[in-house]
Amino acid sequence: MTEKDFLPKHTEALPESGKVAWKAPSNIALVKYWGKKENQIPANPSISFTLDACATRTTLSFQKKETTSKFSFDLYLDGKPKADFKPKIEVFFDRIAEYVPFVKEYHFVIETSNSFPHSSGIASSASGMSALALCLMDLERHMQPNMDPSFFMRKASFLARLGSGSACRSLEGDLVVWGKHESIEGSSNLFGLKYPYKVHDNFKHYHDTILLVDKGEKQVSSTVGHNLMHGHPFAEERFKQAYHNLTSLQTILESGDLEEFVKVVESEALTLHAMMMSSNPYFILMKPNTLEIINKIWGFRKETGMPVCFTLDAGANVHVLYPESIKDSVIQFIQDELVAHCDNGHYICDRIGTGAKELIIPKK
Repeated sequence: MTEKDFLPKHTEALPESGKVAWKAPSNIALVKYWGKKENQIPANPSISFTLDACATRTTLSFQKKETTSKFSFDLYLDGKPKADFKPKIEVFFDRIAEYVPFVKEYHFVIETSNSFPHSSGIASSASGMSALALCLMDLERHMQPNMDPSFFMRKASFLARLGSGSACRSLEGDLVVWGKHESIEGSSNLFGLKYPYKVHDNFKHYHDTILLVDKGEKQVSSTVGHNLMHGHPFAEERFKQAYHNLTSLQTILESGDLEEFVKVVESEALTLHAMMMSSNPYFILMKPNTLEIINKIWGFRKETGMPVCFTLDAGANVHVLYPESIKDSVIQFIQDELVAHCDNGHYICDRIGTGAKELIIPKK
């Protein structure tokens, strides 16, 4: 598919007003996307687990307005106006206006809430932008009542990507690939693709316990971080590494090889942070407690032989990944050894989810 496939095909009139709502999950990348080209195109392919408990709920109310010269919206986070989010939504609407021109025809009220701390490295922009994209596609569906469900999701992923790259991986579950990879049929730089191949039972009910080392805002935004890959001395080798790791992960996912899974996932996490530490300017996003947790996970794995591992996003928080078969032992280990290194002892028990869900709005 190309961008032209997502241009509007109006067949029905738009409603005067209404309200739609969606819940979209966050995701945690196993092979990381870090570095992008123009128009939110990834410099390398990535793959992620879709989460379940960490999610954004967004309600979009819309009312036709008289002029279509500019965008008009109010934005609320947890019931309070959030003025500092508005520029990002303005940029998003500007990018998608060609594909959903009706965004200029309405005044929107965007009411959103997260089940987890935003801007702290748990991909709140991914779940937030995907939820908003789904709401907009719900509105477009009024014009095309017979829209194919797979096209609905694909275009929503395409739109979400234009708001936040990793958002295109937050619509479906349980594994999603984004970025063109020659051995993954249907993969694209334009949208996320539900992983189309056989996955071993070892990976069917994976858990992700997120240790909140630092609940504050990230030291550096993802946008700034991605831009630092331009001219980075190790960028091209990193992109090749990610491509190779995704190839390796295909074999691992089919065979159920947990030991090799651990190696790839942890290497990807540390490489992401190594790229930040070797950029110009450079950043260290990990905190002392991040390193304490990592070392304790390594010690626990060596002592028990259990295939528990960690991954990191662009922040200090640690995602502890483990299969269902060792859940009780790992939770006990987390409570006994790792919680002490969390901000106020806070952590989130999550699991691999099935993707976004439309929310039912009660009738008045």
